Amino acid sequence: MKKLLSLFLTLSLIILPLQAQQLAFNERNIDEIVKALTLEEKVDLIVGGHDDWNQPRTETMIGKHDQIVYGAAGITNEVTRLGITPTVYFDGPAGVRIGAKRPGDDTRTYYATAFPIATALASTWNTDLVNEVTRAMGNEVLEYGGDVLLAPGTNIHRHALCGRNFEYFSEDPLLSGKMSAAYINGIQSQGVGTSIKHFAANNQETLRMYNDSRVDERALREIYFKPFEIALREANPWTIMSSYNRLNGEYVQESSRLLTQILREEWGYDGIVVTDWTGTRNTVQQIIAGNDNLQPGNSQQMKDLVEGVHSGKITMETIDQAVTRILRYILKTPRYRGYKYSDAPDLMAHAEVVRRCGSEAMVLLKNNGNTLPLEGGKTVALFGITSYNMIAGGTGSGFVNKAYMSQLSEALEDQGFTLTDDLKQLYNDYKAYATSDCIARYGQYWWWRKPLFDEACIDRDIIDRQAEKADLAIFTLGRTAGEAADRKIDDDFNLTTLERQLLSDICDAFHLKGKKVIVVLNTSGVVETASWKEQPDAILLAWQSGQEAGNSVADILSGKVCPSGKLPSTFPNNCTDPLAARNFPLFGGNEKMPVQSWDPRSTMEYTDYAESIYVGYRYFQTMQQPVSYPFGYGLSYTTFELNNAKMRNLKDGFEVSVTVKNTGDVAGKEVVQLYVSAPAGALEKPASELKAFVKTRTLQPGEHQTLSMKVCHYALASYDEARQQWVTESGDYVLHLSSDVLTPLATLHYTVGKTITYNNNYNYKTQ
Repeated sequence: MKKLLSLFLTLSLIILPLQAQQLAFNERNIDEIVKALTLEEKVDLIVGGHDDWNQPRTETMIGKHDQIVYGAAGITNEVTRLGITPTVYFDGPAGVRIGAKRPGDDTRTYYATAFPIATALASTWNTDLVNEVTRAMGNEVLEYGGDVLLAPGTNIHRHALCGRNFEYFSEDPLLSGKMSAAYINGIQSQGVGTSIKHFAANNQETLRMYNDSRVDERALREIYFKPFEIALREANPWTIMSSYNRLNGEYVQESSRLLTQILREEWGYDGIVVTDWTGTRNTVQQIIAGNDNLQPGNSQQMKDLVEGVHSGKITMETIDQAVTRILRYILKTPRYRGYKYSDAPDLMAHAEVVRRCGSEAMVLLKNNGNTLPLEGGKTVALFGITSYNMIAGGTGSGFVNKAYMSQLSEALEDQGFTLTDDLKQLYNDYKAYATSDCIARYGQYWWWRKPLFDEACIDRDIIDRQAEKADLAIFTLGRTAGEAADRKIDDDFNLTTLERQLLSDICDAFHLKGKKVIVVLNTSGVVETASWKEQPDAILLAWQSGQEAGNSVADILSGKVCPSGKLPSTFPNNCTDPLAARNFPLFGGNEKMPVQSWDPRSTMEYTDYAESIYVGYRYFQTMQQPVSYPFGYGLSYTTFELNNAKMRNLKDGFEVSVTVKNTGDVAGKEVVQLYVSAPAGALEKPASELKAFVKTRTLQPGEHQTLSMKVCHYALASYDEARQQWVTESGDYVLHLSSDVLTPLATLHYTVGKTITYNNNYNYKTQ
């Protein structure tokens, strides 16, 4: 008997590996693999690394994701016996966030490229350039061993105070959707995936884990869902991230309507849905709703799913459906394909892309008397601590460990300008003091939490002496933001008392000498400008344009690059002007909203989106409310004219063509924006809406280019809640070819002969 038992065990050891080998994971046998997996293995695939992700990483205690690539955000697990490899998720939206060091290895520091933030990318209005930038970004994901980048952020700039707006593109759904699609296509061209986020209506950081976004169906469809719809149909991201918040009373991550009906049944999405890094909720309902991968994962979620199957709360069919989608995703990843990543992407080449994109993203807001570009050889009094400590991007998951930061002070000197030595020394001394102070208070990693120094106080007599010796003054104002907290009104959206005094003193002193003052805004988002913009002679909005920010700003100031950026969001006169301000938490619009509270037991956890579709310029233009700078606005060093505007009918819409001519003396680019005013109909409409845009190539003086834009009938539709359909009203549509939303340069007309309706699953790509 013992001999027979020994023979049986020997044969088992031979046969089982042969069976596993026969079932080696590939694209032809997914169904067989699913059948071969145990319940525990299936649940292990669905739940992320399920280690204690919130604990600090040390050499003796690191998460499973850190064991694969140190600093990774999360993983999907492996099943070794069937050849199912793990996959790795990386933050972040403006460059790869990985660990600078490897545990036990102090011989090398790992750097990644800090790319321009999403708002800056949108300011280029150039989808080809965004695609080029994200191809470089995707290459770093690939070469550092990642499989998916947790980006792009595709939420709407509902209000300027959202702390995470820097990760998002615009207040307009079309611009956001087109930029998101270009971003996704660029990343995924490198053989790695994206995770478009945060679906949906995630427009504030206050109480982000629990807040209930109360939004009417029309606003959801036209404003908050639309950029995701565009991106999914034009780019097909590998993954979608379900957001923390609730939507109309239900957690997004537990909503079958959002994650199955809308994403999969209406829009035809066939990738995987990944939860934002949440922790335990109703685990079973999260999977039933349509999530496939729970991140970062924990052992309780494993237990919940196993017990859920045994108790009948969730079917094996639902589990298998999620596992099948995960397996299809894994097959696409470089880790499954056995790609041997180098840990050495071409960071120098990528920095050149950052510099070019950074310059094209910058928006010239003011340029009185052709103050800019500057003549070479000038002596500059360079004010503002941010001139010497520029900000590449936002904090939190958007932070990138970069090898260097280009400073405006150094970049100006590199381009032949002279800085006044005493002022330069003053700021460098202050920077050294502030750095030491921040490290003392926050530790060596203070820059991840607080990359912004308080402004240095400069006495008026020092400013007067600078006005004597310098040819002009530049004053850089810095702002940053990050996840987990919204921005403040005072000393953030508005200038601080010290900044106002400095600006006033600088302008007074230099203008008394007949000299010019330039303000550079190195910001993460929209700031107040109306109260002070008349003081300086020029204002350049630099955003946070990545690690080459100093060089990119200097390229614009010197005239090496002609500015061509346009605003992706309105600059209001006051923070309280947008209609959304009445119900943004920092304004107390929700009486029970505890500002900056993380307590899930709070009695109030909702935000009313009472403005409905009237977000950004849709409100300001329709209600004829004045703004500081309108959506789409941006100046140039040259001038353009539009000629020969034409419209021709297509089978399912129209095409507009126009010739753009450079009528100035400097080579440059121009953006043509197409806004459409709808006829009166059953539904109330904004005064106009952006329906298409296109950017020229670089045009030499006197050169022209003919551009064209197509708009389908579906793009003209509004959502009728009563019918639960999209409706394109019959009548005369006025087409405005514009330089910004308030400045039409040519007008055309298009007639829709009869009202057209569309079901929610209408796919405009197939028409």
